[in-house]
Amino acid sequence: MNRTLSARSTPPGLTADAVDELADLDAVDARSEYVDVGDVTLHTVVAGPDDGRPVVLLHGFPECWYGWHRQLRPLAEAGFRVLIPDQRGYNLSSKPGGVDAYGIDLLAGDVVGLLSERGHDTAAVVGHDWGAAVAWWTALHHPDRLSQLVVSNVPHPTVFDRALRRNPRQQLKSWYVLFFQLPGLPERLARLNEWALPTRALVDSARPGTFSPTDLDRYRRAWSQPGAYAAMVNWYRAIVRERPRPRTERIRIPTRVLWGARDRFLEQSMARESLEFCDEGSLRLFEDATHWLQHEEPTAVGEELIDVCGGVATGR
Repeated sequence: MNRTLSARSTPPGLTADAVDELADLDAVDARSEYVDVGDVTLHTVVAGPDDGRPVVLLHGFPECWYGWHRQLRPLAEAGFRVLIPDQRGYNLSSKPGGVDAYGIDLLAGDVVGLLSERGHDTAAVVGHDWGAAVAWWTALHHPDRLSQLVVSNVPHPTVFDRALRRNPRQQLKSWYVLFFQLPGLPERLARLNEWALPTRALVDSARPGTFSPTDLDRYRRAWSQPGAYAAMVNWYRAIVRERPRPRTERIRIPTRVLWGARDRFLEQSMARESLEFCDEGSLRLFEDATHWLQHEEPTAVGEELIDVCGGVATGR
């Protein structure tokens, strides 16, 4: 395992903690890199052959790149070039100030910038939670840069917007989005008692034993990065402030929706409704999984990604 940083020096304002990000992980020749994608720099974990077909894995809230660590080895061993960024504001990536820096167009632009900087014309893009929202948006607005789309436990943006306006059950489940609009309070409460609230939110919403003490320690370390938690919450503030509507609604590329049926945050009906907007869409429902699907069913999710993204392949 290569734990060294790339030749790119650590950017101003970012820590050098990337040297420890891969410690004790069962990874395959993985390394941490800082990638300049435009107005931000993304700490990115990279693995797999240089000429492998690229796959970008996008994490959600309140995770970081580590949310996909169980899929790193199987994808790399299947011949893919795996890129897992800390999205802007998270962990070791840049944390620009202000809510406006976290609009969905900017988040999708980061994905495109990552591909361009690494010399990839297209890639399969996979996302969970907020990462799925970014993946949907990237597929809608930059369709020429995606070869396949895989999304887990977040619906197509039109379906989600409709549910938030019309479905009382989903409105109730999304109560925390309104809480995150309060200035400063979510950040202050989250830090109390060594991050007790976000830790409990992960543990209580997952199957028992899903998150190990090591997992939780890694997330606490990521949340403790200067400015990180406020930046993470700013994603929610930006989406409410902007209320963006996609400029098109059809997904033209092959799309797989993966969904844990016991998700306490999102209505299951939105998974199948999302297929109405996909030319080549399919759904796999995991009846016993929660919102944290890739943690609870790591092998099955890895197999799904290999299947959808094309198996052993090379190219740009």
